[in-house]
Amino acid sequence: MAGPLHELLQRLQAAPACLVTVESVQGSVPREPGAWMAVFGEGVPLVGTVGGGHLELQAMAEARRRLADPAAAAERPAVERHALGPSLGQCCGGVVHLRFERVTHADIPALRRRLAPPLAPVALFGGGHVGHALARVLAPLPFALHWIDSRDGVFPPEPLTDTFCEHSEPVQAAVPTLAPGSRVLIMSFSHAEDLDVVAACLLRQRERGDLPFIGLIGSRTKWATFRHRLEARGFTPDELAQVTCPIGVPGIAGKQPEVIAVAVAAQLLQGLG
Repeated sequence: MAGPLHELLQRLQAAPACLVTVESVQGSVPREPGAWMAVFGEGVPLVGTVGGGHLELQAMAEARRRLADPAAAAERPAVERHALGPSLGQCCGGVVHLRFERVTHADIPALRRRLAPPLAPVALFGGGHVGHALARVLAPLPFALHWIDSRDGVFPPEPLTDTFCEHSEPVQAAVPTLAPGSRVLIMSFSHAEDLDVVAACLLRQRERGDLPFIGLIGSRTKWATFRHRLEARGFTPDELAQVTCPIGVPGIAGKQPEVIAVAVAAQLLQGLG
């Protein structure tokens, strides 16, 4: 599953583009500094977005003018100011400064370094239906996925973008090797495995305190049972309070794997703010 950056780099091997980047903003605007889109020749779909609407239409037109006449483009300012008021038919009221630059296949290494988004590590324990749906949802989002299962043959034959798949037996043995700052999602095929992974995460928290989110799939009844068993293993109420169960943003009632995946991904995105 390729993201916008992958698509841009692939297309640049065949044709140049005009890269339009949000340089700076003032007030209420549709996109943040660093947001970008790549504009190719007439009739060729663009990659990325700087916010849509009339602002994007104007930016596309300007980018194509610069592509068509590089000599004239060199005499124009690299950064243009756009006020999002009545003249653009957008009521945001803010100001966006857009940078225009021609890029070619020679710029691919620099663009790969410059445009790659920072990725938050996520550890997903479980390759069942929800695990597969969640991996697909997370692939285009700003997460680097470490996907772990104790069974063979559960991962897709072609790895998803920014996904590292690991077979671990026992599955909880992978917990000490997780990247610092990992958001952990636990949804294995077995309640016994789930319990062991939760316990391993809490032990790591006791030693290092570097897992900002530990989420366990299941009902409140499941968590009550787990809580009792974890207390018997010596974990304190404060330690158990670090586990979120059920997982997913509240108010989404669907049980389909794809619905659960969207709710959980939304919860992880909330934690990035």
